[in-house]
Amino acid sequence: MIKVLISGCNGRMGQVLVKEIDNFDNLILTCGFDYNDNGSNTFPVYSDTNLIQENVDVIIDFSFPTVTLNMLNYAIKTKTPIVIATTGFNENEENKIKEAGKVIPIFKSSNMSFEINLMKKIVAEVAASLNGNDIEITETHHHNKIDAPSGTALTLAHSINNALGNTMHYVFDRHNIHQKRNPNEIGISSIRGGNIVGEHSVQFFGAHETFEIKHTSYSREVFAEGALKACEFIVNKTPGLYGMDDII
Repeated sequence: MIKVLISGCNGRMGQVLVKEIDNFDNLILTCGFDYNDNGSNTFPVYSDTNLIQENVDVIIDFSFPTVTLNMLNYAIKTKTPIVIATTGFNENEENKIKEAGKVIPIFKSSNMSFEINLMKKIVAEVAASLNGNDIEITETHHHNKIDAPSGTALTLAHSINNALGNTMHYVFDRHNIHQKRNPNEIGISSIRGGNIVGEHSVQFFGAHETFEIKHTSYSREVFAEGALKACEFIVNKTPGLYGMDDII
C-alpha cells in the first residue's frame, strides 16, 4: 500500500481527496496537514510539520503557496515525493520548486484533469495552424478562488505561446489600453462567481469566422482522481519535475 499525506486536507479539494482515495485499492490515507482542524477527521491532522509522526510514501498538496513551500521543505527533509496541485506561485516560489526537484521527485500541474491537459495540446496545434488569428482565453471559477488568472489559463497561454515561437505577450486588463489590439497578444480574462468548478475557453478570431475550444469541469472529483493517479505515478520516480504530459 502507498501511504499518503494530504496537505490542505480540510479545504474543498482536500475533503474531496479524503473521500476519493477510498476508490484506490493501493492508496491509503495515513495523515493530513492543515492549519485549520475541523475536528471531524478520522485520521491524524497536523498543523506543524515538526510534529508529524507517520512515515508516508507520497504527499499531495492542495493548499496555498505559503503552505506548499512549508510542506516542500518537509518533503525535502524526509525525501518524500510530492504532488503539487496548488496554483498561484510567484516567480521566486516557482524557482524554489524547481530547485527542490533536484532533490526529490515532484509532480506539478496547474490542473489535474486529463482532458484539460489534452486541451493544452490541442490549442497549441490549432494556434500553429491558425497563425495570425486573434486569441482570447476566458476562465470562470467559483467566488472563493483566490488567484487570477487561473494557473490553467496561464498553462494554456504558455502552450499557445510556445507553439508560436514565444512571440506573444499576455494582456490581462484593457482598461488603460487606448489603442487597437496588437497582433502579438493573447488576451486573458477572469470571471469569479457562484460555485463554478471551472470553465476554460480559448477563442481564435479570424477575419470571417471564430473557432472556440472549451472545457467545463462539473465536479471536483476529476481533479482528485488525477492527483491520486499522480501519486501512483510519482512514488517510485527519481528526483526531477514531472507533470501530466508524462502520464499522458
